[in-house]
Amino acid sequence: MAGGYSSRSAAAVATHQSAVSSKILLVLTALPLSLALFAFVLQRRGAGGGGGSVDPAGIGQLAAGGNSRLPGVVLQLDLRSSRTGAGGAGGAISNSDCAKQLLQRGGRMHQPGWKYDILNAATPKISITTSTSAGLEQILPWLYYHRVIGVTNFFLFVESKAASPHSTAVLEAIPGVMVIHPTKELEDKQAKSRIWNETWLAGFFFKPCNYELFVKQSLNMEMAIVFAREAGMDWIIHLDTDELLHPAGAAEYSLQRLLQDVAADVDMAVFPNYESAIEHDDIKDPFSEVSMFKKNYDHVMKETYFELYQEATRGNPNYFLTYGNGKAASRVQDNMRPNGAHRWHNYMKSPNEIKFEEAAVLHYTYTKFSDLSSRRDRCGCKPTKEDLKRCFMLEFDRAAFIIASTASQEEMRHWYKEHVVWTDKELNLKLMRNGLLTRIYAPQVIVQGLREAGVFSDALPAGQAHVEKSHSQTLVLPSVRQPNTIPATTNTGNSTIMNNKKVKGASKDIYTVRGIIGQPKDVVNEQAADRRKLLEFSSNGIVSAIAPLSPPDMDQLVSISLRT
Repeated sequence: MAGGYSSRSAAAVATHQSAVSSKILLVLTALPLSLALFAFVLQRRGAGGGGGSVDPAGIGQLAAGGNSRLPGVVLQLDLRSSRTGAGGAGGAISNSDCAKQLLQRGGRMHQPGWKYDILNAATPKISITTSTSAGLEQILPWLYYHRVIGVTNFFLFVESKAASPHSTAVLEAIPGVMVIHPTKELEDKQAKSRIWNETWLAGFFFKPCNYELFVKQSLNMEMAIVFAREAGMDWIIHLDTDELLHPAGAAEYSLQRLLQDVAADVDMAVFPNYESAIEHDDIKDPFSEVSMFKKNYDHVMKETYFELYQEATRGNPNYFLTYGNGKAASRVQDNMRPNGAHRWHNYMKSPNEIKFEEAAVLHYTYTKFSDLSSRRDRCGCKPTKEDLKRCFMLEFDRAAFIIASTASQEEMRHWYKEHVVWTDKELNLKLMRNGLLTRIYAPQVIVQGLREAGVFSDALPAGQAHVEKSHSQTLVLPSVRQPNTIPATTNTGNSTIMNNKKVKGASKDIYTVRGIIGQPKDVVNEQAADRRKLLEFSSNGIVSAIAPLSPPDMDQLVSISLRT
């Protein structure tokens, strides 16, 4: 009896195990087939079309998913005009690896058929203003990189190469870009700015080179505030074209996300700057080739900074070659003004300021050997101690100017390698392990991706098409178009530009920007005093302009440690 029961139980178990095994085999067979079918459907959808958007924010797989979008920008491709020739009713690309998709499709950002629009609903709206004489090879990567991370508008005050007809045509063809030329109209308006009648910038007047540039930047920033208000911007940032914002800590590497999270009562957010640390002396494209940076004093352990200060300076005058006090983003609001090229201020209150703990501005300074001679050539200064103080604010700039003015090409190269190029790999590794040096690849990946996608090269024919569509059939464009016209009177809600008042007894207005920025003139000083009386503006409590400042040196660190 028991034996019969055991036999039947064993048979039942065997049957059950056989059924389970069959089900497992069925699942294992069906699962790959289902996945393959699902992949096939997705592939068909991606190739088929239907409305969509490209995701330059995801270049190099930086975005947090395929649904991410370039902050503030929509890109659409009309396949009827694409190089692939795949006709039909327009298609689209939607993929986090934008550069790869652009290359596969043959799509171009400026190709006829591309629609490159700024989203009106994008918030916050962020603008950058700059004063530049650079060529397109530097401006375009700088501009499109910031477009990718969320900047919507650019106010470009151009001179030299940047102001050439060809450069102007290319830049004006880019949506959201306003190009402002150094015209007589601009100079006349800036000559009537209230800045000249206040004390906060007075210490920078009547000096050449860096001081002259600093005053010019401040005047241009003042005008950019007016443009930003008219364009409905929420934030404004002043950057040079050798600087890139690094929105570390923000979702999807988005500047919009970063500023969106700033508390509503904050008026100004400071980006501490990191400085490029180049590893060879033949850099040609800094944004694509440089990945090592020296971190700001605000972002490192103070004890480490103190301990490794001498090794990190490598015999240079300071921890950084140039400035170390960062750049600031400011909310666009009533009564705001520049406070030098690094900060903003307000006529009616002291701005509530914060400093980012992760985000930074990357400063690509002296990245090319040719920077030594180019900086020398744009300053009409002599290599004397007295002239150096008049021309340059920072010690390293003075040292570099002396070398470029007095040394042979071979001696310049040797000095550059010794003071600028980081060739000691052991030292680099030591400083990196201790947090003073760091690797940052995101800008490099974005710029390279944009270049491979043809964004920069296709901007050039787009500029030519822009010229051909304009009313004038010549490449010589008007220096200031109607949208760039400078307001003649002060905006009551934003006291930045002074009314066009004439000085009593003056037969003509000789109070020009160039005259004031350059060598001092008695007549200019007299007119400045008269204008101050006309304004009846009290400068009590006005904070002096914040100049480019070096990071704290050893003496300052000792003083700080004693106070704390």
